[in-house]
Amino acid sequence: MSFLAIDIGNTRLKWALYASPQPGAVVLAQGAVFLENIERLAEDEWRQLPAPRSMLGCNVAGDAVRHRVEEQIEQMDRWDIEPRWVHSTAQGGGIVNGYDHPGRLGTDRYVALVGARSHALQRGGPRAALVVMIGTAVTVDALDAEGHFLGGLILPGHGIMLRALESGTAGLRVPTGEVRTFPTNTSDALTSGGTFAITGAIERMHRHLAQRAGHEPLTLMTGGAGWKVSPALEIRHELVESLLFDGILALQAHRLAL
Repeated sequence: MSFLAIDIGNTRLKWALYASPQPGAVVLAQGAVFLENIERLAEDEWRQLPAPRSMLGCNVAGDAVRHRVEEQIEQMDRWDIEPRWVHSTAQGGGIVNGYDHPGRLGTDRYVALVGARSHALQRGGPRAALVVMIGTAVTVDALDAEGHFLGGLILPGHGIMLRALESGTAGLRVPTGEVRTFPTNTSDALTSGGTFAITGAIERMHRHLAQRAGHEPLTLMTGGAGWKVSPALEIRHELVESLLFDGILALQAHRLAL
């Protein structure tokens, strides 16, 4: 009953082969490639994998990238699986999607919310959760104790902030600096400014959710740049690299249980 989970982001594709399609399943193999290297998957990273029985993917990189991945799956002669992809819906995986237009919620945000709900239930019962993804963009999403998605924030990641400043400010091209309480050079000022903009948004949403829920929410952070922000975040939180895969597993398990 092995299961292949795929997470296609804006810069990289991550994959993991699990022993079974359920939360907490054993990881048999995993890897990641930049999007420009997708065509190497069948002949390289997937070549020696045991054939999965099913597959579910999350894709925010567009249809063209999805088609390239499906072509790689088709090249795996021993695999007999139908590629399936997550679509944001009004309800699924234990959550109720409160977006004004549920289908327009980014699939990565949707999957991360499902993963956070799964984590909350596995840790002693219903609890509000704040779901933070730090990547090309930053999202900060609120989930109440009953699994209702209340809403969330989208803001630029570090890279976008720096490029915007460089393009709009003459001569502002400096190396990445350090996060300082009182920066005294331009490099540190830029890095600290971006980091505190992100952590400030997270901490503000944390306050809103705590007031709404009446208890401290479980705060989970994921994404390739999470390690940069985590040390400066002054609320209790956890870095969970596998959060999207946890969500994919939970969605697959819910599907099979229907």
